[in-house]
Amino acid sequence: MKHIITFILSFIATLGLAALFNNRIGQLPPLGKILNPFYGIWQNVERNNDFADEHLLIKGLKDSVTVLYDDRLVPHIQAKNDEDLYFIQGYITAKHRLWQMEISTHAAAGRLSEIVGEKALDNDRLMRRIGMVYGAENAEKFIAQDEHSKKMILAFCNGINAYINTLKPKDYPIEYKLLDYRPEEWTSIKVALLLKNMANMLSVFEYDIHNTAFVNRYGIESFRKLYPDFIADEDPIISDSEIEQKMASVRYPNLIFEDKAGMGNEKRSLPLNTDFFPKENSLAREKAFVPSSEVISEALLGSNNWAVHGNKTAGGKPILCNDPHLKLSLPSIWYEMHLTAPGVNVYGVSLPGAPGIIIGFNDSIAWGVTNAGRDVRDWYKIYFKDNSRSYYMLDSSWQPTTFRIETFKVRGESDFFDTIVFTHFGPVVYDRNYTDSTIRENLALKWTAHLPSNEFLTFHLLNRAKNYEDYRKAIQYFTCPAQNFVFASAAGDIAITQQGRFPVRDRNTEQGKYVLEPLKKNDWNDFIPSEQNPFEKNPSRGFVSSANQHPTSQKYMHYYPGVGVYENYRNRVINNMLRNMKNISARDMKKMQNNNYFLLAAEALPVLIALLDKNQLDEQDKKILETLAQWNYHNEPDVLAPVYFEIWWNELRRLLFDEMADPKSALKQPSFYSIVQMLKTDSTSSFYDITSTAEIENRSSIVLKSFKIIGESLRRKEFIEVREPYARDVPHKISDLENLDWGKYKATKIEHLGRIEAFSRRNVYNGGNLGIINATSPTHGPSWRMVVDFNERKAYVVYPGGQSGNPASSFYDNMVDTWAAGQYYTASFFGVLPKKKYQQTFSPR
Repeated sequence: MKHIITFILSFIATLGLAALFNNRIGQLPPLGKILNPFYGIWQNVERNNDFADEHLLIKGLKDSVTVLYDDRLVPHIQAKNDEDLYFIQGYITAKHRLWQMEISTHAAAGRLSEIVGEKALDNDRLMRRIGMVYGAENAEKFIAQDEHSKKMILAFCNGINAYINTLKPKDYPIEYKLLDYRPEEWTSIKVALLLKNMANMLSVFEYDIHNTAFVNRYGIESFRKLYPDFIADEDPIISDSEIEQKMASVRYPNLIFEDKAGMGNEKRSLPLNTDFFPKENSLAREKAFVPSSEVISEALLGSNNWAVHGNKTAGGKPILCNDPHLKLSLPSIWYEMHLTAPGVNVYGVSLPGAPGIIIGFNDSIAWGVTNAGRDVRDWYKIYFKDNSRSYYMLDSSWQPTTFRIETFKVRGESDFFDTIVFTHFGPVVYDRNYTDSTIRENLALKWTAHLPSNEFLTFHLLNRAKNYEDYRKAIQYFTCPAQNFVFASAAGDIAITQQGRFPVRDRNTEQGKYVLEPLKKNDWNDFIPSEQNPFEKNPSRGFVSSANQHPTSQKYMHYYPGVGVYENYRNRVINNMLRNMKNISARDMKKMQNNNYFLLAAEALPVLIALLDKNQLDEQDKKILETLAQWNYHNEPDVLAPVYFEIWWNELRRLLFDEMADPKSALKQPSFYSIVQMLKTDSTSSFYDITSTAEIENRSSIVLKSFKIIGESLRRKEFIEVREPYARDVPHKISDLENLDWGKYKATKIEHLGRIEAFSRRNVYNGGNLGIINATSPTHGPSWRMVVDFNERKAYVVYPGGQSGNPASSFYDNMVDTWAAGQYYTASFFGVLPKKKYQQTFSPR
């Protein structure tokens, strides 16, 4: 209710008295319509009878289904057959997350312009041009070939539509009323789009364009020095005997436990389904597509998972942990559920709008995922015969292109038409008239997300898996986005597999690292067989883990580019801790998921302090330096030193690579690890000279200049805008410097998906940072924490949100504070009876 009242007050204040109560104001709905007591936003306020037991008659069911809601509003669905199970899963998910489901699929399909108008058109065009709909169409057709998947998705969609059909305008989620539109029918293409949306979020970690730009500007030797495929301190996912021997003796200083919380590959060519491509080249209202120059910040999207064998646990059986790091949002990206039917009894989180459990556990196994980070997108430079773009050069011959005309419904405007050119390699994403950088002109995208696939079959089988063999069989169907699937079983096995469809690449030419010429030898001519994907079962070290680092050492039989992609800090801390832990309990694992040790700072700060000219410091600078020197490298929320380090580190990187701030450069900064090594070992790098100044800086002077920014910020009581890896809209002002600490400075925000401020949570007070196990930044972090202990037969879970997508519900963000404090809930599973909130019984009509 507080979110609704806050919104109404801010809304009216923004509009003044808004005299035109019955007319639209720009993109806003009529105020009278919003405030109407009979069908406006007041109808969205939560009432006591919303949680009364009820019996519903539903057309489309085969048998009765019971749904028991626990005290956190987690639904425990008990069905007598699979079709009813997924029907009611769809119905219940829509009841609590309908708007979230639909806005996500509209974004993936490039249809936001239909809702918010022309301001979303550029993003919509990008989604269509990278082939989101194209890939979803291929997946939809492929999924329909499997009877299990087809029935599962059809039942799920029917359940969603059954709920939608019960709604009257007064019942619509509040966002529909604010944006003045209505829900539409849910179809299988929307389900496919959800996974393509996840693929787009998690498989874009390739920097072919940026790598090419750097080489063109600075040369190949500088590139190889600053952007190595592997680092000296590599600690990969799959254990290597030489690396294990090297790392076994490592002890990171000040790495201590803080307990403040209290706690199937087939060889296929890219399909070109020309039956749905118009034959003519319509250029109606076409304008050249200008892509965003934004570079994905290092480690914004990441995750941790690990499983420890019984020989390292106190009870002798495995414990599995997972915390995927994603954009923090309200409603949450996940929806917690318990699904039961003959042959399946599974608990975990679903992706709202898709059937089954994506991360979770059953009586026999548990599994979790992290992003693999493997390069599954390549860019090809296309040379057209003439301006008609009807032919392009492939090797030494002209080949015909195919045109797909995309129609965009733009709210308040006439339709917009965009012509997308398809080549043998894929769609041409960036047009010939791109003005910022010629590197991006006429680039075609080849991406595994375009290939036919059926990832839902993976989860259908995982939900029912009993052992290691079932797990391995299930994940063979997973193509994109490539994931590290961690596994543990009640029988005692642990394992990890990096699963996806990966092209075989030429090691000699470093294929896939740079923009490619349109030659057949540069094409994907084969895929790595699934059995050769990196995997490990019951390793001698007693654990498996992944944190977005390299999957293997350099001895792996297949070449894959690794420039600027893989994480270099969280993984080393996790492995170091697990190597040295014994008699592990679930309590230990919960503390570990919330560990705030910052290895980047532990490695970078001594280097920076050694290079700092202390004779140039004033009294305030000396106090700042003293605070930093006494820091134990833990980013606890109530500590000041992490604030100083963050300002220093971000300003240093900005000055070092000031040329890369120009969007026309198409350049990306080296990894944090490479920057530390450069500062530590290279005294003459040309990057020490700031190009925007007349003076010639050196390593020491640029360290001093960036350090001085800390004191300057304190004097102005306004911190310089936090740059990459964070993004902020305005300079960061803090008036209460006496009580300044890391939690207040970081000010984690969990933003509403529609960017409605009153429906967001600002200033969530917690520790962590990127590169820390507790990878909570101002905008990203652990979106679901799960610890499954087969010793206790218990699971501990939490996520930063709530089960309801309704901002007027007490279950909208009720778990945020628990999550921020590093605390957990015990999942109602393994024989634990839920504390009943209310119950629904569904029967066939």
